[in-house]
Amino acid sequence: MTEETVPPTRGELVVVTGMTGAGRSTAAKELEDLGFYVVDNLPPTLLPDVVKLVDDSLGPTQGIAVVVDVRSGSFFHTLHANLAQGATGRRTTLLFLDASDEVLVRRQEAARRPHPLQASGRLLDGLQRERAVLADLRSDADLMIDTTALNVHQLTDRVAEAFGTVHSTRLKVNIVSFGFKYGIPVDADFVADMRFLPNPFWVPELRAGTGRDVGVADYVKSQPGAAEFLDGYVPVLAGVSAGYLREGKRFMRVAIGCTGGRHRSVAMSEEIGRRLIDRGLEVRVTHRDLGRE
Repeated sequence: MTEETVPPTRGELVVVTGMTGAGRSTAAKELEDLGFYVVDNLPPTLLPDVVKLVDDSLGPTQGIAVVVDVRSGSFFHTLHANLAQGATGRRTTLLFLDASDEVLVRRQEAARRPHPLQASGRLLDGLQRERAVLADLRSDADLMIDTTALNVHQLTDRVAEAFGTVHSTRLKVNIVSFGFKYGIPVDADFVADMRFLPNPFWVPELRAGTGRDVGVADYVKSQPGAAEFLDGYVPVLAGVSAGYLREGKRFMRVAIGCTGGRHRSVAMSEEIGRRLIDRGLEVRVTHRDLGRE
């Protein structure tokens, strides 16, 4: 082919779904701000038609995001089949948004809206029915974001982190430190426990610092077992990342925990991120619970 006859790269299709109240509208608005053509509440059977319409009117490089949820009724059950068949001809990412039932109930009550599957029952009954309907899609999601502890700005940051460079095919790795006392991140692909290392909290001159401080980080990484863990775990993550790409998965979230998410997990997350970057991976390190104690 000459340069003039090479077909343009087709834009990405992002299918946004998940629980009612988990932030689908917020995610869709952010995708629109990122340049995607967004369609809300689309019956899944119309996915190929929307792609063709955008191809014809805006060109095949235009990214598309569609929000699909249980409001589509019986049409919703065709979504899984449509995605499995690759009916759109585009690289497709299934984004699933979730949150705890307690938080979803609180958000729905604050919005003064009934759940679409609630009928004459309780709001919680509607959520439980929705979870059953969405179970297969949740397990097949390319990217799952748990919004239980996220505000609007944090959710938009996560969406921008994942889709801000829509033409990139590189794996995006998010290393997040956390404190076990605040709960394990439910959207993590891998979880590692740093509580096998001595806690700097019990060293008076280090207690007030964090794992970002050189003294604390050096202390943590110098402890018996720390270097062995890093030398063993980082190659595992690098190997898995290569496998993810071969399987078409482009997001990996690694959670590194300690008791409070202040010292050990922060220091080790920073070091794991640095080593993965040295291996050529696209990495972002965040600290979920830093500053909570």
